[in-house]
Amino acid sequence: MNNYQNLIVLIIYAAYLVVMSLVAIMLYGKDKKMAQNNGNAVRIKEKTLLWIVCFGGAIGGFIGRLLFHHKTNKGYFSFTIYLSLLLQIAILGLLVFFYFNYKK
Repeated sequence: MNNYQNLIVLIIYAAYLVVMSLVAIMLYGKDKKMAQNNGNAVRIKEKTLLWIVCFGGAIGGFIGRLLFHHKTNKGYFSFTIYLSLLLQIAILGLLVFFYFNYKK
């Protein structure tokens, strides 16, 4: 791939992470609000929150947990968010590395 293609891939991946993170923040906020207003309300499934985190929303899941103090006592949430965050940042770092080091 040439440098222009590397840049396009980098921009698309970064935009994808931003969109998925915004979705994660909104879902964490909505679920927290539903939990506070009516504990018996139909809430967002934990599986859904974790899938959003795994598929690009780790930054948003991390921020959403801190911002809304939601799911902070669940160890598997911490593990999933931290692992996904590490992987997503590593992929982003590799894309940045390729962009700056493989110029033709």
